[in-house]
Amino acid sequence: MKQQPELTGDFGIGRMVHVVHMSDDAQELREWYERVFGGFVYMGVEEPNYLPWEDRHATLLMIGDLCIETMSPAEPVNPKLPVGKFYTKFGRHLHSVGYKVDDLVGLAERMLEAGIYIGKPGGGRIETFDPETAYVFPSPRDTAGLMVELCRTDMPQDPRDLDTWSSLAKMWQTHPLTLEKFECVTLGVKDLESAVKIYADTMQAVPIRSGVDADLQAKSEILRLGDCLLQLVEPLEEDSDLGRHVARWGNMIFSLRFKVGDVDAAETWLNKNDVRTTRLRPDLLVTNVEDSFGAPLYFGSEEFEVGPA
Repeated sequence: MKQQPELTGDFGIGRMVHVVHMSDDAQELREWYERVFGGFVYMGVEEPNYLPWEDRHATLLMIGDLCIETMSPAEPVNPKLPVGKFYTKFGRHLHSVGYKVDDLVGLAERMLEAGIYIGKPGGGRIETFDPETAYVFPSPRDTAGLMVELCRTDMPQDPRDLDTWSSLAKMWQTHPLTLEKFECVTLGVKDLESAVKIYADTMQAVPIRSGVDADLQAKSEILRLGDCLLQLVEPLEEDSDLGRHVARWGNMIFSLRFKVGDVDAAETWLNKNDVRTTRLRPDLLVTNVEDSFGAPLYFGSEEFEVGPA
């Protein structure tokens, strides 16, 4: 059975088509996700895909219901091109997310009316939206730091669009990581109120839960944008991982979070694969970013939308 993504808003923001993870070697990162997460590769199976006009290498793989795009700039790195520029500034880091939008024209026009800068594929600013445009990139300056690709179509050959998806998805339930589902993308911000306004008002994200995230030492707002959760967090403490991240990078993706069936088993498996972890509480752990290619990855057993009991 195919996956049936949840939609939000008047314009049908639906599937999160991928999260892009930047590194210096797309193949190495892809192999790490295969080995540690049981990743299923569906683009770049033999070797990474090379896109000349971006001068970058990339692969696509599934980890449960999350698609990861591993990406790296070609050597020598060209800092004048977007991929090379990002890598030169941030190095190994979570890069962006992508969403399928049923009515891309309507959403783009709404964003333009709100004064959001939208970039053309290949560069330049969109003043009037062309209905034939396949995908766009709103400026992170206008989306509270989230680099997001909005596109008309799903990724070609996405396993979630195949009738075999429901069978494939069961594979991760028996993996030693005990992965059950992807929970959320967490975006660190300097001003939570203004960031929430952008997503709730302009992009019509649905507020789910607000409060304090004690694990991140932050004010938190959880929103549903399409079929995935977006957590916006403003650090309460400068001397925390999130506080240092926001102080260094400003508004930007901080981490990914997964739900697992057995936190002890996940910890054992990660440590066995040379990924050091910190146990924040009995039902939540996080990876050492040096072992997870610059990205804090959280694994918990509680339902994130509800929060800890």
